[in-house]
Amino acid sequence: MTQEQFTAFLERDIREYADEQVRAGYWSRPEALRRSRQEHTRLLRDGLRTRDHHLFTIEDAETGQPVGVLWLNSRLVSSRPSGFIYAIEVNEPLRRKGYARQAMLELEKVARGMGLKQLALHVFAHNDAARALYEKLGYGLASLNLSKEL
Repeated sequence: MTQEQFTAFLERDIREYADEQVRAGYWSRPEALRRSRQEHTRLLRDGLRTRDHHLFTIEDAETGQPVGVLWLNSRLVSSRPSGFIYAIEVNEPLRRKGYARQAMLELEKVARGMGLKQLALHVFAHNDAARALYEKLGYGLASLNLSKEL
């Protein structure tokens, strides 16, 4: 990922994560953007050079055109080296064409090459399309948060 791509991704991801947190009922609208920005700053304190964070541009295999992004955090210093996928995003007009699936399969190869034994991710319950993709790729439920509006 280039610095220009990273800057565009970061601003978009901050907004989208804030929106998702509001939609899920975790954050209020007035605080969401600030909290999302704080989280992203904490996680990516050195931008593209943040240790153990790997940001990739997903490209069309035939044209080489960028179609999305993928953000992986590797945790090698552990009894079970693992990775956490913070984001996978395909540009809106290119969704449902197999790019996310292919990127996830390629990421598995990269992760194995890094020595990772497990990949994990979080998906908001209302994101049916993403949940279906992850389940088809073999991801299973690891924990479950429930909430009730009062």
